Amino acid sequence: RRPSIIAKSNQLMQLMDDQPFQFITQANPNEFKQLEAFVYRTFNSSDLLFFIQALRGVYLEQGGLEFVAQQAWNTFGEIKMVVIKMRETLLSYPHLVRSEKHLANPGAGSAAKRINMFLRWMIRPNTEGVDFGIWKNIPTNELLCPLDVHTARVARRLGLLERTQNDWKAVVELTNNLKSFDAEDPIKYDFALFGLGVYEKF
Repeated sequence: RRPSIIAKSNQLMQLMDDQPFQFITQANPNEFKQLEAFVYRTFNSSDLLFFIQALRGVYLEQGGLEFVAQQAWNTFGEIKMVVIKMRETLLSYPHLVRSEKHLANPGAGSAAKRINMFLRWMIRPNTEGVDFGIWKNIPTNELLCPLDVHTARVARRLGLLERTQNDWKAVVELTNNLKSFDAEDPIKYDFALFGLGVYEKF
């Protein structure tokens, strides 16, 4: 699946003239039309247009996604609420019900793998050339491990996860156990867990 994700990402960047921020904040309705043929698995052009228009609103009206995340962190001091408030903010813009499935809801128990990975990219310092580390004011040690079937399987085999469901409670349990190895950067072990599961078939 990785090659297809990269190919689709490149296609989307080309559709936005390789300037996604400028496109999101400045594109006109005619320019939006060039996105109408985009589809990747269950994510279609109506979903894409919703996200672009919602992100436009967030950046032009609400100070940007980082500001939304930071406000949630300052208020609640909990990554779960950061995810929930980011989701609520995006969904406050007009959308089809079908688009909601693309924004995981930890309030309903979802493991929210993609958004936890996004937060890792944005917040964790760029020391290994993987994460961006451009959001500076949410602590790295509060990030939660992105959990998928591969990471969960390896974690259970290593005795790091007892919960049988791959849900938000499992994310918290795994991250807390990883903190026993490194309390300041527990999710650095995501690389090893995922790699053992996908590449080593552990």
